[in-house]
Amino acid sequence: MDTRILSLNQARNFILFKQGLLGAKRFNGKSGIMDYIHQVGCVQFDPIDICGQNAELTLQSRINGFTKSMLAELLYTDRALIDYFDKNLSIFAIEDWPYFKRIRLFFQSDIHSQEAIALVHDTVINTIKAKGYVCSKDLVFDQKVSWYWGNTSLARVALEALYYFGELIIHHKNHTFKYYALSEHYIPKHLYEAKEPFASEIDYLKWKVLRRIKAVGLLWNRHSDAFLFIGNLKTPMRNQVFSELKGDNQIIEVSVEGIKDKLFCLAEDEYLIDQVMTMDKLLKRVEFIAPLDNVMWDRKLIKILFDFEYSWEIYTIKTKRQYGYYVLPILYGNTFVGRIELINQRQSHQLEVHNLWFEQNWQPTKLFYRAFKQALQRFAKFNNCETIVGMEKASIDIKI
Repeated sequence: MDTRILSLNQARNFILFKQGLLGAKRFNGKSGIMDYIHQVGCVQFDPIDICGQNAELTLQSRINGFTKSMLAELLYTDRALIDYFDKNLSIFAIEDWPYFKRIRLFFQSDIHSQEAIALVHDTVINTIKAKGYVCSKDLVFDQKVSWYWGNTSLARVALEALYYFGELIIHHKNHTFKYYALSEHYIPKHLYEAKEPFASEIDYLKWKVLRRIKAVGLLWNRHSDAFLFIGNLKTPMRNQVFSELKGDNQIIEVSVEGIKDKLFCLAEDEYLIDQVMTMDKLLKRVEFIAPLDNVMWDRKLIKILFDFEYSWEIYTIKTKRQYGYYVLPILYGNTFVGRIELINQRQSHQLEVHNLWFEQNWQPTKLFYRAFKQALQRFAKFNNCETIVGMEKASIDIKI
């Protein structure tokens, strides 16, 4: 396939249009969530909830009428989605379950505290069979054992390990507590018993790289945070993977003005490039972007494509933070124009604009403020907030 040549503006538009972040929202309700997940493969999960969890924040910026309950229903009632490891912990369609067998086998062979887990394995399984589902409070194991972040109760370690192995799934969540059930009771039999679908390691790596390109829209053949949790993807192997994907006509080389490295998109997404290049002005809306949003997976690429430098400072010492603890990029049209720190004050049902920063050399206009107000109102509704406070930081008055 020929190399596609895009201007910087066209490359921005392509990524954002694929992500459902440019133009009028085209994903609607629960079916729209599934359509988006199928388009990108997965969204990353993170449990921290200052103004919504990462997966919820990712979806609210794209899905018309999105509510947190919709995602919970698709995960724990409809079982159309599942939480498991893809790019770190993620949410993806249940039909993708067989493709992650290698990850489950990896955990089974390389897990902390294997002997302690093996000793309580049958007790955990039998308890779940008797009760249907359990959380760590339902298991009485006194000892603590080594786990990935330090010594942890054996009850929690055993449940998480069996979840990593694929024997358990998350049945539901109640605030911070996870309740686990047997995978074979909830994953369709043809998926649960499916064989490993890859003939070789290279086939597996090609699928994973293809999936990450799919998740972002455009990626390059270089070290990238977008390739986290793939495994043996050092430079020689990555070069082979990209070469074979290109040879198989599964990816298309994209040359973007001003960028030395070649980028790549899925061959099946070429029609989106054609659409974007023939569209007139697309609706410019304001969206608040999740810290681990798909579009932010490769922040070096975002810096080059969008001239926007973003660091998630949640793990940065307070005195060294440039902005704040949980700060969201502000997207306006195809430009990142600033960042905002929003807090859901749950007791008072208020959405607090804790801080607001605009990029240097960018000045908000009346049209921006109109879209910004609409975005804040949507965001407040998404967080079940009745009022918005702290708007003096934006010099505008907003009432819901």
